[in-house]
Amino acid sequence: MNNRKQRLELTWIGKEERPRLEPRILLEDPALSYHAPHRVTENDIFDNRLIFGDNLLALKALEQEFAGKIKCVFIDPPYNTGSAFTHYDDGLEHSIWLSLMRDRLELIRRLLSPDGSLWITIDDNEAHYLKVLCDEIFGRFNFVANVIWQKRFSPNSTAQFISDSHDHVLVYAREKSSWKRNLLPRDDKQNLSYKNLDNDPRGPWTSGDLSARNPYSLGIYPITTPSGRVIPGPPKGMYWRVSKEKLLELDRDRRIWWGKSGDNVPRLKRFLSEVMEGIVPQTVWLHDEVGNTQEAKKEVMAVVPADAEVFQTPKPERLLRRVLELATNRGDWVLDSFAGSGTTGAVAHKMGRRWIMVELGEHCHTHIIPRLKKVINGEDPGGITKAVGWKGGGGFRYYRLAASLLEKDRWGNWVISKDYNAAMLAEAMCKLMGFQYAPSEQHYWMHGRSSETDFLYVTTQSLTHEQLRAISQDVGEKRSLLICCKAFRSSNLDAFPNLTVKKIPQAVLRKCEWGKDDYSLKVANLPMAPKTKEAMAGQQDLFAAVAE
Repeated sequence: MNNRKQRLELTWIGKEERPRLEPRILLEDPALSYHAPHRVTENDIFDNRLIFGDNLLALKALEQEFAGKIKCVFIDPPYNTGSAFTHYDDGLEHSIWLSLMRDRLELIRRLLSPDGSLWITIDDNEAHYLKVLCDEIFGRFNFVANVIWQKRFSPNSTAQFISDSHDHVLVYAREKSSWKRNLLPRDDKQNLSYKNLDNDPRGPWTSGDLSARNPYSLGIYPITTPSGRVIPGPPKGMYWRVSKEKLLELDRDRRIWWGKSGDNVPRLKRFLSEVMEGIVPQTVWLHDEVGNTQEAKKEVMAVVPADAEVFQTPKPERLLRRVLELATNRGDWVLDSFAGSGTTGAVAHKMGRRWIMVELGEHCHTHIIPRLKKVINGEDPGGITKAVGWKGGGGFRYYRLAASLLEKDRWGNWVISKDYNAAMLAEAMCKLMGFQYAPSEQHYWMHGRSSETDFLYVTTQSLTHEQLRAISQDVGEKRSLLICCKAFRSSNLDAFPNLTVKKIPQAVLRKCEWGKDDYSLKVANLPMAPKTKEAMAGQQDLFAAVAE
């Protein structure tokens, strides 16, 4: 037998091609940011983020600040079904869809906290390929579950073969050893079976069978009921769960129910006050528990302008509530990079979670912002509002992705974009060079830092030898400074051991691809696939067992 570790990989045309993403800065548009006029509670959250732009670039933009900080990522990506939807094109060539999903999942993994988790809704068309892709990125050992969500409760009469009633929700932990799921809260439905037939001071209880099939050497004995009836032993092929001595002890503690007449086969009482605070979740989520597509459409239509187009593929608020109940606690960061109609943000807001949503489509403005305003104003009575006691409050900041830092001039040379002012340039260079943007009020040359003693200075000036000397003296021997400038003139840079000087844009030209604003899942933006024999033969994805 071959004892070498085997790894299952998904291969496809173009798998080795990866984008060289530019870490863009985010620009807030205060006119589109929104917050409640006053605090509703002391726990109101105002630092939520709505980002308009390509979601792959947005994920890269978030990486420096949020790597390892996101507790839960929920995404509802295009299903690649071949259907044309109003708000996005959902019918990509299969290999390209896998590449685009791979690029996003790798960034999502870096954003997740060690105890974080990823939840992806998908249908049968790509679910099983996506499962193997996620196994490769997250590790098969970090797979948690494949939840089945009943999205429809009646058959589709126009279905050609079998009417589909469910979607998958693939669940992965960033590190399964660190991830802990919450229990589902109990409700009146789960508590209906708890009564107090004997007025026990410990409160309502239910009873369970005292016999079981598991062999137990001390579990075969006769029992005499309080009425005097003798039960010769457990049912045939069964055993009492406890020994005779334990049964007597439980009976003295009034934990055995013999029936109202004291003549029944004994049952073990379980008190509501002693059961777990919640319910262990299962992998089948029925529509009456977490909602369905029809319910979701009604929720969206109720909170967007009357002239807004109907969003075809929203998810119900109850579904997102279930995810966030299991995966997060109040104050945790939740990310949805395929925001769609904004359900994730609406639900996270009502549940007291911090949220980040990314959306490229114009429905960011026609659906998401109007919906969130109603949530914040306490004017959204639907969804989970009553269930969680939502009264309004909080707010969000609206961001756009900045333009690419570099653009070509009329001679084809890369130069700093005219859209960038001095502050934007400094922030962008900090991201590109791996520094935290932290401009100082005391030192003009301190725009960013990588440690307590290492700093970055960005300027479009051409620095002279004397200017570099002055900066070097100000920085001092115990600190170091990286200077990114337009040009510099110095006969001996070695004279300034605490300075490193680089020119813009030469310092960053090779770091990423410039001027590309759209990595979206839109068919119109995709290049034509090469029509070679090899490409034609490779259109079917292969599972290849690769020995490590």
